[in-house]
Amino acid sequence: MMTGESVPVEATVGDSVLGGTINTSGLLKVRATRVGDDTELARMAKLVERAQTGKSDAQRLADRISAVFVPIVIVVAIVTFAAWMIFAGSLTIAFQAAVATLIIACPCALGLATPTALLVGTGRGAQLGLLISGPEVLEHSRSIDMVVLDKTGTLTTGNMRALAVHAEVGHSNDEVLGRAAAVEAGSEHPLARAIVDKAREESISIPQATGFSTEAGFGASATIGGESVAVGRPAWLESQGFVLSSELQKHLDELHLTGNTVVGVASGRTVVGLIQIADTLKESSAEAIATLQSLGLTTVMATGDHESVATAIAQSVGIDRVEAGLTPEGKADLIVRLQAEGHQVAMVGDGINDAPALATANLGIAMGTGTDAAMSAGDLTITRGDLIGVADGIRLARKTLGTIRGNLFWAFAYNVAAIPLAVAAVLNPVVAGLAMAFSSVFVVTNSLRLRSFRPTT
Repeated sequence: MMTGESVPVEATVGDSVLGGTINTSGLLKVRATRVGDDTELARMAKLVERAQTGKSDAQRLADRISAVFVPIVIVVAIVTFAAWMIFAGSLTIAFQAAVATLIIACPCALGLATPTALLVGTGRGAQLGLLISGPEVLEHSRSIDMVVLDKTGTLTTGNMRALAVHAEVGHSNDEVLGRAAAVEAGSEHPLARAIVDKAREESISIPQATGFSTEAGFGASATIGGESVAVGRPAWLESQGFVLSSELQKHLDELHLTGNTVVGVASGRTVVGLIQIADTLKESSAEAIATLQSLGLTTVMATGDHESVATAIAQSVGIDRVEAGLTPEGKADLIVRLQAEGHQVAMVGDGINDAPALATANLGIAMGTGTDAAMSAGDLTITRGDLIGVADGIRLARKTLGTIRGNLFWAFAYNVAAIPLAVAAVLNPVVAGLAMAFSSVFVVTNSLRLRSFRPTT
């Protein structure tokens, strides 16, 4: 929960453990050293709160323009009335010119420019599983140049899966996998479940095993058909007297380079096979990274997992930079460092451990399949949990912001162009009213174009 590692971390005498995490095997006797506001979870909640309150509230561009524009128009209308009275001496002309000036300059279109585009954009986003929290998200998305991504649950499924079996000469893959599944059938350890699930997927017969015994953190053994079978770390198996052939040692060295977890299966005093296990990538991860990079964004992986695992995952999907072994606070510090380097950073995550970084980033993007803490800290939520939605969310946010700016430009340009005509008494109030109505219709129609936004896939 706290580091995002796929494989459980072994705890022994004197180690610190965190409340809320799961003990997968064995008995723990723990002493509470921090409670209440001193706990790790409470400290993370404070980090999120501090980061959120530190963000300045974005003022809508329309409000800033109107705050200056409206008083100016009122002054212009008064001056117009007075000028026509002084130089023309006609109350009718002066009144019509002043009223036409007020009508044509009425900031209806300016007032509609932002909320209509925001309404249509967020509505279209909701249809596609992209929840935008507010207009400040759109402003932040415009300047984002770097995306930091969590690994477990974001790029990967978070579920361990047996990828391949390497059997010793004289033994079959099915035999090795079946024996390993028999020993691990009663275990709740993620690696054990991965082995059993793989055997069932391959429809391999799992033999009956008796006399189970485990050595926490290392492996397990049982008796199958009168023969002792052990499953666990290759180094542990060797320490128990099982012999690892040169061929399997070569496979083991190659698998270690990939960063995947390797489980050995031993029987008859020899290691009869190796099982390669890894946290699998989501199907859309590689495409999502390519799409983000096509938008001109630099991609960075930030994870609490080991560097070898993180590097292997990053290389397989084409991520530009890897930051491994990070604590939740370390992820938030990474965001701050990148911002200090001049980057506008988006953070993508799904777990409690990502919440501080999500709140610290210029744009926090939470995966909807993750925790409530992550979603509450994020600015944009991808409800379907598909990483390709991150690129779609940024694209939609940028397009919505572009529509808002287009609305504001045309609404303001219309007023600037028409006010001189009204002041000159060329426009009567009826025509001015029609023109004002047309500008509002134009802004709404332009905003409705966002309904045609299409996702990447």
